[in-house]
Amino acid sequence: MTATNAAPPASAWTVFLVFLRLGLTSFGGPVAHLGYFRAELVERRKWLSDAAYADLVALCQFLPGPASSQVGMGLGLHRAGPLGALAAWTGFTLPSALALVLAALGVAALDPGGDSGWLRGLKIVAAAVVAQAVWGMAKTLAPDRPRATLALAAAALVLVWPLTGLPLVVGQLAPIAIGALVGWWLFKGEVAEAAEHLHVGFSRRVGVACLGLLVGLLVLLPVLAQLTHADGARLADGMVRAGALVFGGGHVVLPLLQAEVVPTGLVDRESFLAGYGLAQAVPGPLFTLSAFLGSAAGTTVLASLGLALLATVAIFVPAALLLFGALPFWSALRQSPAARAALTGINAAVVGLLLAAFYDPVLTSAVAAPEHVALGLAAFLALHIWKAPPWAVVLVGAVVAGVVL
Repeated sequence: MTATNAAPPASAWTVFLVFLRLGLTSFGGPVAHLGYFRAELVERRKWLSDAAYADLVALCQFLPGPASSQVGMGLGLHRAGPLGALAAWTGFTLPSALALVLAALGVAALDPGGDSGWLRGLKIVAAAVVAQAVWGMAKTLAPDRPRATLALAAAALVLVWPLTGLPLVVGQLAPIAIGALVGWWLFKGEVAEAAEHLHVGFSRRVGVACLGLLVGLLVLLPVLAQLTHADGARLADGMVRAGALVFGGGHVVLPLLQAEVVPTGLVDRESFLAGYGLAQAVPGPLFTLSAFLGSAAGTTVLASLGLALLATVAIFVPAALLLFGALPFWSALRQSPAARAALTGINAAVVGLLLAAFYDPVLTSAVAAPEHVALGLAAFLALHIWKAPPWAVVLVGAVVAGVVL
């Protein structure tokens, strides 16, 4: 698919509604989120091609922050400009953030233990969604022997990387870098069609300004926190730093968040652990744990709501600024023949990363018994063969698992 047969641009309101539904039903962590995005926006709505989607995923894998939320912002930007990026982030983040704020205030009661049947069912359905994404992307991005070999090699490298004792983030970035080098070497002589152009909507100068603003926040917020000792300043400082410095997203951010809020006395350890358990029981990004922590840091209901909003925005601001800073340069770079050859290898490596993540943590955390396999196969059948909408499969899977498992 090229830009000429892509879906027409959408309004920011349409983007918000689409991502609100995704935010309500996207269980299973960042890799599963990428599967939900692909099923809804690449396959069903045809907002962009598989190749363009994989390019965006590859860029967000390189950047610090929550990769799935950054991909969502990029998709919203592509369809409706900067307002679309804001609409995508709001829609995808709002359901889990609200649920965690209500939980912190004692209004909602979820299962932090993570052993209930319905939660197990959500994990199984998420595994089916990831399997469908890997299958579909492999057919498009790794259809021949060289690219299939590259994808499987990338998956194997990620899976065995913990045995090396080296930092895990290097194990996520190394396959992408190797894929770029192999792709440039193998496909540089081929005349490849330019991939669909991602609509950025602003110049490189604006991109540089976004990166400069992030640097300014990282420098000035600690000073403000030291001068004022206000809870809001300390919370914003910790959240921005955590959002800017973490690679891999999801569970990787937890030690950083704990170091920012527990020793400083903003949140006690028991509340932090309760919030972590609850964050795994809601859809959407795990980074919305920040909403729970902000709410728990407040002394009144009004203060809790204000700090929850501040913490949620602060932890995602670095992800947005990094994405907006990189996209203008990425969009220009990817048009050169050498860059397209490298991206051919990167896209195959991304398939391998998804395949590795399908095994661990998605499959290992979801499937522990034959009935889990049966439910997963049924969910895959509904998604891949019967083309059922993912949100419906999620709801039915949760109900069935709640009754049977």
